[in-house]
Amino acid sequence: MNLLKIRQYIAAGVCLAGIAALSACGPKTPVASAPPPAPVMVVPPQPMPPRGASPNLVPPPIDAFGVRRTVNAGISTAQTTWNLRSAYNVAALNCLEPKHGQIVVNYREFLKVQAKKLTAVNKLVDQEFKAKHGTRFIPPREAYMTQVYNYFALPPTLSSFCDAALAMSTEAATVKSADLDGFAARSLPSLERVFLEFYRSYDQYRTDLGAWQAKYTASQPIAVAVPGAPQVQAQ
Repeated sequence: MNLLKIRQYIAAGVCLAGIAALSACGPKTPVASAPPPAPVMVVPPQPMPPRGASPNLVPPPIDAFGVRRTVNAGISTAQTTWNLRSAYNVAALNCLEPKHGQIVVNYREFLKVQAKKLTAVNKLVDQEFKAKHGTRFIPPREAYMTQVYNYFALPPTLSSFCDAALAMSTEAATVKSADLDGFAARSLPSLERVFLEFYRSYDQYRTDLGAWQAKYTASQPIAVAVPGAPQVQAQ
């Protein structure tokens, strides 16, 4: 091989090496990246019913005038006195903590001192139901009184109700029969306030629960926030 061809081969090799070098410096094809992970929403604890109440509890409705239609709404003077007596009876049976022990003692004395007055009030209540329902007034009266007793025996309100009943029983011990209706008219609302406050808090719980469900029950992945526990993603 002569010197001229050797030089030609060398020149061709240099050319090819240059082309390869230029190709290596050119634009690179992008590599597809993995999609970002789905966003995780940290969810606060779900609102819970106040005082351990049932999530299915249905509070008495509120009418157009803003009055909650409990068993004590819109009742007569005689029924007010009888409902107070019924609430007192519930307290004597259910307020069993030592700090409420005086309720039973006061209730027994109340029945003894107010026996004639309570008999007269009971007759008036019978007359009112008879005027409304006719001769078959006893079943509707018994049904209503069952509602009254159940109303005052609502478990989530027991502690507050017993405190209020104890205060009422102390004052009741000094009331004369002639003043019993007036005493009932001002004392029954004091007992009722316990339940109205509870129902307000329950209404607020239902409002908060509805807002929580609307915001946090979508299909996106969530992480439930549990105090003192690590966050765990849920799908």
